[in-house]
Amino acid sequence: MITDIIVNKPEPFFSEQPLPQFNRSINVARTIRGLEAGKPIMITEFYSNGLQLLKELQMHLRVKFPGLTFDEQRANRSAFRALSSLIYIKIVDHKLTVKKAPSIGWLEKLYPDENNFLLPFTKVQGLNSAWQWYQNGMMLPVLRNKIHPYYGVYFPTRFDHLILFDNWLKRYEGPKKSAIDVGIGSGVLSFQMVKYGFQKVFGTDTNPNAIVGLTESMGDTKMSRKIELEFAPLFGTIEKQTELIVFNPPWLPAPQDIDTNDEAIYYNENLFLDFFTEAKKRLLPEGKLVVLFSNMAQITDVTKEHPIEKELAEGGRFKLLNCLKKPVKAASDKTKRNQNWRADEEVELWELVHA
Repeated sequence: MITDIIVNKPEPFFSEQPLPQFNRSINVARTIRGLEAGKPIMITEFYSNGLQLLKELQMHLRVKFPGLTFDEQRANRSAFRALSSLIYIKIVDHKLTVKKAPSIGWLEKLYPDENNFLLPFTKVQGLNSAWQWYQNGMMLPVLRNKIHPYYGVYFPTRFDHLILFDNWLKRYEGPKKSAIDVGIGSGVLSFQMVKYGFQKVFGTDTNPNAIVGLTESMGDTKMSRKIELEFAPLFGTIEKQTELIVFNPPWLPAPQDIDTNDEAIYYNENLFLDFFTEAKKRLLPEGKLVVLFSNMAQITDVTKEHPIEKELAEGGRFKLLNCLKKPVKAASDKTKRNQNWRADEEVELWELVHA
């Protein structure tokens, strides 16, 4: 049952010994050297002290990894993740114990039985921003209503691929009895399909937060009767063939040091083979298979292999009916990363049918 699913959340830390404290009077350079030596520290006095330490840490790492290439950017992020995970903040009675700290509803919602524990400061930042999105919701150009993404669930911050899919759905003239959304996430693609008249959508995800979050947000509405959820990889227990299968997989191959929280961003080497093998069994003879993808991995030289092109060339299961592409909007002027490669990025919609 969905109510029995255990959600992912930052792991509480219970220190046997009091941690060294960091506040405005502590030497920052010495603190960073301690972090590099693997020594944890706890933020005290003001919430802003944690923000300041993270800023100093980013400046320190920027000297080591300037971020001129995609690989340098990735190395910088990996080092920052490792060192910042040693910076803790204390929670008592579901509240942060420092002054001028935000109120974060997730602390009570996700930790109802914990009253005194530590969390990494960056995880608290993530909880805080996730609570704002969850409470306030966000509008997407392809939906009439806001979505309220649950903690730990991928939600789109770029919309080019959603607009591409929306335009495809407008022109779709096939039957609309059922569809399967593999990796449903925050539910956007499923909501789009329901908007365009699909009677039933089956959505799966390996992220328990996605299933719990959508179950909660849909409640007992009409949408909950149109979208059926399953906590499972790929197609789960779905055996019935369908008119449409939709898949918006991660767009980058997984590095060796992948974090479990990055499974929505990076794909493992077996994902596409497993997906296309199972999709072949579940697509009706005249059905359509739609995969949303990007050329990001190729233009950033992460890999030369395009998994969908490889499937079409070697798989023998599907053939290409159409491939739609849309240039991605330029990166924000506010970003500090070098993203000149974004000028060449395109999102792709691959429409496949049985070979």
